[in-house]
Amino acid sequence: MAAPIDLHEVMDREREERFRTRWRVKACASTACMSAGAGATIQAVEDMVEREDMELEVQVIPTGCMGLCSAGPLMRMMRRGGDETDYQKVTPDAAKEIVRSHVLNEEPVPEHLLDTTMPFFTSQERVVLANGGVINPDRIESYVAHGGYQALEKALTSMKPKQVIEEIRRSGLRGRGGAGYPVGSKWSLLAAAGGKTKYVVANGDEGDPGAYMDRTIMEDDPHRLIEGIAIAAYATGADQAYIYVRAEYPRAIERLDRAIRVARRNRLLGRKILDTNFSLAVEVRIGAGAFVCGEETALMASIEGRRGTPQLRPPYPTEKGLWGAPTMINNVETLANVAPIIDRGGDWFASIGTEKSTGTKVFALAGDIVNTGLIEVPMGTSLREIVEEIGGGVPDGRSFKAAQTGGPSGGCIPAKFLDTPVDYESLRELGSIMGSGGLIVMDDEVRMPDVAKFFMEFSMDESCGKCTPCRAGTVQMHNLLQRITDGNGTRRDLRDLEHLCSVVRDMSLCGLGQSAPNPVISTLQYFRSEYEALIDEEEVVHA
Repeated sequence: MAAPIDLHEVMDREREERFRTRWRVKACASTACMSAGAGATIQAVEDMVEREDMELEVQVIPTGCMGLCSAGPLMRMMRRGGDETDYQKVTPDAAKEIVRSHVLNEEPVPEHLLDTTMPFFTSQERVVLANGGVINPDRIESYVAHGGYQALEKALTSMKPKQVIEEIRRSGLRGRGGAGYPVGSKWSLLAAAGGKTKYVVANGDEGDPGAYMDRTIMEDDPHRLIEGIAIAAYATGADQAYIYVRAEYPRAIERLDRAIRVARRNRLLGRKILDTNFSLAVEVRIGAGAFVCGEETALMASIEGRRGTPQLRPPYPTEKGLWGAPTMINNVETLANVAPIIDRGGDWFASIGTEKSTGTKVFALAGDIVNTGLIEVPMGTSLREIVEEIGGGVPDGRSFKAAQTGGPSGGCIPAKFLDTPVDYESLRELGSIMGSGGLIVMDDEVRMPDVAKFFMEFSMDESCGKCTPCRAGTVQMHNLLQRITDGNGTRRDLRDLEHLCSVVRDMSLCGLGQSAPNPVISTLQYFRSEYEALIDEEEVVHA
């Protein structure tokens, strides 16, 4: 058996490597930037470096997401011992000009400069996304050089499993998949479960429209997820883990498979990790992309090779999960918080955010907003700060109308609640949820009944069909919304719609059906006049 990786030796070697070249060019190679042409930009820089014989002077490093997706492709010039300069919308020709100007003359190219002093960057607090735009996700050495696997080493060599769980409990970390269940409590349940076989599952299904937080973590920082899984398994007594990823994320699957192989080769996974008595096998399982498989019992059925449909609970997965054995499921962002907590302490994490919603939250900003992309802010940050300052406000002189949080399971928050702190309790009071972190901004041109219809169509299509309230109820609700938005609705349609919201919410088997009415309920609550305006006037008077 090969010797395990020497983390401190790798860290020292990588730090020395930074000083061998005068310039480092960090180019965002995330999915968002790649879709904007980053592949050609990176190739242009590499070709220029080779052609001009600058290999000893310039190192090109493809990195993960730098956050501001709307300004991609993004690139960062870093001079040894000097300043960093960021660039936006970097075409291949612009990249050549930027490299030439910096390397030869140490002069920036003004027309492509990115202002990193604007609130989009300065108002964030990056914990989960700390390595975005920093490390090369394909090199374990790059991750280790920035503190990677130090927390796992600390947990295995100087902490007992109960101490790890206590640190997570002290941090106040809550599940980032939507429900916000205390992570320390869930880990305690698995640790206390009997039986020789236990499983840990990372839920990377992420099916909400507009959400790509977990995808980015898996693509851009795969070892962070693996380290979190390993710590969770050690704390709870599991020796087998699965990462469940939807098939629509091929880049994430490729990165995770490679990272698992490399971690195993370096004795960070497999038998006797880091020469301790702890062993863990990790596998990627690919789902077909069904939204319902984000629900934990459906997810487990899919991992087992069965149709992904939900089951009644109890028993809960920590009692009876995969193949009848105790199983713990955390979403990707949740597990990505684990290593920093163990490394820096639960009290540090608890000092961020609010008393009941600690730490940070990653959001995908989308819709009618200037700065689209990924952000990470302390829990309790106001919706106004996220939209108007970090997001840059609504473009084209339009005004903010509403924000949809929680995807198809969430609700629409109107402008009058812009000063609401974004945390679990505050959003729930407004009839929405945190969800996985999608945040869609809408301007004053958007018709809210159309928004409700869009999300209902999504839920209708994604229903597994197992229970009648969800299977039939979502179809009938969509039919009513279609009739109303077409201008053919009646007052009775509104009454039937509200009645169906209650039936589907209260009678559905799983969270998909139970939460499917939320966008309708919230738009009826805050924008009822828009529904009224679409109903035939005679019906309103005589119904």
